[in-house]
Amino acid sequence: MSSTLFRTKRVEQSILDTEEPEHALKKSLSALDLTVFGVGVIIGTGIFVLTGTVARNNAGPAVALAFVVAGVVCALAALCYAEFASTVPVAGSAYTFSYASLGELPAWIIGWDLVLEFALGTAVVAVGWSGYIASLLDNAGWHLPAALSGRDGADGFGFDILAAALVLFLTGILVLGTKLSARVTSIVVAIKVTVVLTVIIAGAFFIEGDNYDPFIPKAQDVPAGDSLQSPLIQLMFGWAPSNFGVMGIFTAASVVFFAFIGFDVVATAAEETKNPQRDMPRGILGSLLICTTLYVAVSIVVTGMQKYTDLSITAPLADAFKATGHPWFAGFISFGAAVGLTTVCMILLLGQTRVFFAMSRDGLLPTFFSHVHPKFRTPHRPTILLGVIIAIVAGFTPLSELAELVNIGTLFAFVVVAIGVIILRKSRPDLPRAFRTPWVPVIPILSVAASLWLMLNLPAETWLRFAIWMALGFVVYFAYGRSHSRLGREQAAAGQGVTPPNGGAQ
Repeated sequence: MSSTLFRTKRVEQSILDTEEPEHALKKSLSALDLTVFGVGVIIGTGIFVLTGTVARNNAGPAVALAFVVAGVVCALAALCYAEFASTVPVAGSAYTFSYASLGELPAWIIGWDLVLEFALGTAVVAVGWSGYIASLLDNAGWHLPAALSGRDGADGFGFDILAAALVLFLTGILVLGTKLSARVTSIVVAIKVTVVLTVIIAGAFFIEGDNYDPFIPKAQDVPAGDSLQSPLIQLMFGWAPSNFGVMGIFTAASVVFFAFIGFDVVATAAEETKNPQRDMPRGILGSLLICTTLYVAVSIVVTGMQKYTDLSITAPLADAFKATGHPWFAGFISFGAAVGLTTVCMILLLGQTRVFFAMSRDGLLPTFFSHVHPKFRTPHRPTILLGVIIAIVAGFTPLSELAELVNIGTLFAFVVVAIGVIILRKSRPDLPRAFRTPWVPVIPILSVAASLWLMLNLPAETWLRFAIWMALGFVVYFAYGRSHSRLGREQAAAGQGVTPPNGGAQ
């Protein structure tokens, strides 16, 4: 039984599956499209909100260093993703990579994890977008009824109609085609980056050097309710990281990591890329570099404009301009945030449907969802199904506490991909690799260690919810996926048994 659970799917077979007419996606994306996708999904809530939170609670002006630390962790993972995406240019991202290196059960686990990550991420961002739009409407004198804005009405019923409408609208765009999605994303990203650059350039004129003193605040106690310390680290090692000081920077990095979530979504579009061997590494690494640079610049400017102790928790960029006597920037930044969250929501939804599609094509989920639209060549069935479900979840459910599940899901995927690079290098050294992760196994090991460290900084409740979702995934796999596995059926029909542990190289 253990051998069937860890049967691996040959890379060559994964690529051949993408050429079957009923399963073939349209190849229309370039390196620029992928970079735009990456920038579009990364720049969102993090840059507009988290700067103030971690500056006040953890790092002070050194929040810029926290963004650097989080960016380095993502860069280590990005190098591993780039090798896999160029070697195995198949939809599914970490799920597909794991199937080729670790085996079917680990692939299922990571696929199930990604479904949760992208679904919750889409819903959370949609609710955040709704809040910005509702605020802009309120400023214009247009007020939605409380029961339709996510705020409970008099009878206790509340449905966030804006969040649900956004998800359904983006679902329609994704059904019509990935190239159309890329065009919409390009326009929205251009607006979003313009807003961010305006904040950086205009804010630079209002920087006061005294606001950077001290740059790294000394360790100090804060009210218990405001602490972002991790109970897991205290339980395991007998101490908790300080809310300030040098360790406060690392604590802050585990929080602002949410701002980087999304670059791995680029890898899910590998199968729809014209030249994935060349363009996937460029798209993944390029988008991460651009966003890290913008994050650091924004955090330096904002903490220079206003003392970190006075920064707003909910709208630090807008309030910093208010403090300098330029309140009109608040509306401009809110508009930019709302526009930016639109692309984040769409690309997270795209990533989830591609993972679901890949799992369905492999038989681990019903194959009904593995057929593409005859005209648009998109996986329309899982896109519509997941879009409707997420719209309902976003409309009815307050997701602020569940948002941390997105963090732990992404970090878990980073760990699996990094381990997979090491294994595939040993099991299939003959595979052509357009991009090779440097210094293997050092870089993958560092990626695993850094990701685990950030995971330990997350609350214990997050780990519990994650464990429950994984347990449910095991039930689904053993009740359906294992017996319907396409790889398992093909091996049984051929009378060849299971794939040998060397990755299928026979």
